[in-house]
Amino acid sequence: MTQQAGSSRLLREINESAALSLLLERGPLTRGDLRELTGLAKPTTSDVMRRLQEAGLVRVVGRTSGGPGPNADIYDVNPDAAYAAAVSLQEKDSTLVTAVCDLAGEVRARVTTKLHDDPVRSVGEAVQVACQKARVPRKRLDHVQLGVPGAHHDGTIRYVDVPGWSRPGLIGDIRARLRTQVSVDNDVNLAAAAERSRGIAREADSFALLWLGEEGLGLGIDLGGTILRGARGGAGEIGYMPVGLPQRDGVHDFQDLVGGPAILALAREHGIETERAATAATHAVLHSALATRIAVGIAAVVAVLDPALVVLAGEVGQAGGPALADAVGAALRDLSVLETEVAATGLTEDAVLLGALDTTLTAVRTALLDRR
Repeated sequence: MTQQAGSSRLLREINESAALSLLLERGPLTRGDLRELTGLAKPTTSDVMRRLQEAGLVRVVGRTSGGPGPNADIYDVNPDAAYAAAVSLQEKDSTLVTAVCDLAGEVRARVTTKLHDDPVRSVGEAVQVACQKARVPRKRLDHVQLGVPGAHHDGTIRYVDVPGWSRPGLIGDIRARLRTQVSVDNDVNLAAAAERSRGIAREADSFALLWLGEEGLGLGIDLGGTILRGARGGAGEIGYMPVGLPQRDGVHDFQDLVGGPAILALAREHGIETERAATAATHAVLHSALATRIAVGIAAVVAVLDPALVVLAGEVGQAGGPALADAVGAALRDLSVLETEVAATGLTEDAVLLGALDTTLTAVRTALLDRR
């Protein structure tokens, strides 16, 4: 009898999880839609939807009309059933950009706050301000995703130039402050996740996202929808990749070749005076020289990974747009025998924050389905 009861309970949980998953993926559905998609019997589907409504996870959002047969209730997830937050550390202006979203993925609030000397206080206050603006109690947050310009491994952030953020035990302290699940990932990895879900890489089997920022470089590596992070979280730290022989012409690594200061120096060589690398990247006269430098780094990536697509992102990649991407593609063909498409990012918003939102929402939904 105990075994039968346990089996029955497990079957109910599986059915509930299947129905909830379909609503999360496809949006509003009728019980008829759910029966067709799950293969469940009519009484079973009705029972599943009743239990999900009683649990506060699903609600009726309308009724069908105008078709054959009686009108039917239309179900959707209850957006207030769970909340998540995304926090992006902006190194260039010492700020945190924080967003809070509901279970349906709607962003309820987005705020920008200044950093304090204490990262724990900075994150805690940023999340609190965002929750207040969203009118969501902070204790209702089920997950917080941090995006940082560094590599996270064993609770420590490495290669980050913001004071205090490389302190051992920092992430554990942030979790204790927020009293919820906290995950950390490299900002460029999160940008790649956004490019996969929202940008031009949605149909790509695999791709590499080269982040050309005014402050630094990075590489997000997506292999079949999975981000490659490496043994210590350092995969994609392409700025440290040696270029040429040591001490030759003052160029030691890829950062020296196409980092923000290098682009500004290259602009001055071409008679262009500007204080921003992104602005310099918009000048057609620079495209050939800059494209050749970028192609040198991409050629190494292509030789090792052979991705189907390379996306140019970051302030410089976004400002250069399709013209710079075309020039890099042409230069790459002169350096590599492998045919790899090069394209400008398809995102115009903050790609890191978008990727962090996608990641934190996935974590919340996965945990919710697991609990069912």
